[in-house]
Amino acid sequence: PGLPRWNTGQGSAPIAHAAARTKEPVAEGMVAILEPFIDTLLICTLTGLVILSSGVWVEKFQTDFTGIDTQVLDGRFDDTVPADRERLFGHLNGVSSGGAEALAPVTRYTGTVAVVDGNLAREPAITVLHNRSVAERVRVTGPAGAPWSGTLNIEAGRLTVLEGVTLSGESLLHSVPLTIAAFKRSFLGDWGQYIVSVGLALFAFSTALAWSYYGDRAVTYLVGTRWVTPYRWLYVAGFFIAAISDTSLIWLLSAITLALMTLPNLFGLLLMRKEIRQLTERYWGEHRRGAKLEGEAPGEG
Repeated sequence: PGLPRWNTGQGSAPIAHAAARTKEPVAEGMVAILEPFIDTLLICTLTGLVILSSGVWVEKFQTDFTGIDTQVLDGRFDDTVPADRERLFGHLNGVSSGGAEALAPVTRYTGTVAVVDGNLAREPAITVLHNRSVAERVRVTGPAGAPWSGTLNIEAGRLTVLEGVTLSGESLLHSVPLTIAAFKRSFLGDWGQYIVSVGLALFAFSTALAWSYYGDRAVTYLVGTRWVTPYRWLYVAGFFIAAISDTSLIWLLSAITLALMTLPNLFGLLLMRKEIRQLTERYWGEHRRGAKLEGEAPGEG
């Protein structure tokens, strides 16, 4: 729940299904098709409907800011003002708003910002964006959550992260925090968040096992079995690295690498389209003939 499903059509599932013992490849393909139907069309659709019906997707919540999702703009903007909202939309999406305000482009701030007792100084005039929304009631805290005082360095809208210093405030949510907030609006109240936690734990565990196997088979095919053990050590180390890294950055890297893997798979499907069609037509033809024979009463024909 709350996590993107990238396994549809990228060519990883066939690694597992290829190990199945079956006389008919199309039958195994039907089993493979059922998986994305359940987790992508059913589960993800239901999760999306919960988020939309709860209304949390347009609300701002108190949250700690992550580096890759945080951006500092030159000037003050208010996302409740239509003109500012239009300019911010164009900036975030790299398109022109088409209106008169589009002549005044939004620029990222470069410089320093003083912080006094956890509050950003009034000057220079800046706007902090987090999760593609204007952050409100921004606070800067140090170790143990104490208000922090000092100077923040900003380069092209990006904060120079200081050890032990955390920015927080009210902003939109995405991914798992957004799903948790939505389920907490259900009749279960705060207990609704545990539905997401349990689902996430099961999803993460099953995904970790599956992708470990996929990589294992890929390494064996490319360089042989002697490199499987080093691969497994590297795979396990990746969990520790991801645990202390910016989760948004990890998801971004995952999206890029999986897209690169999907492209050659789609190209392969294009080349084999005739074989796929022939096998599928033969399978369903035999299936229909078998069903017709079973439906005939004894002694008929």
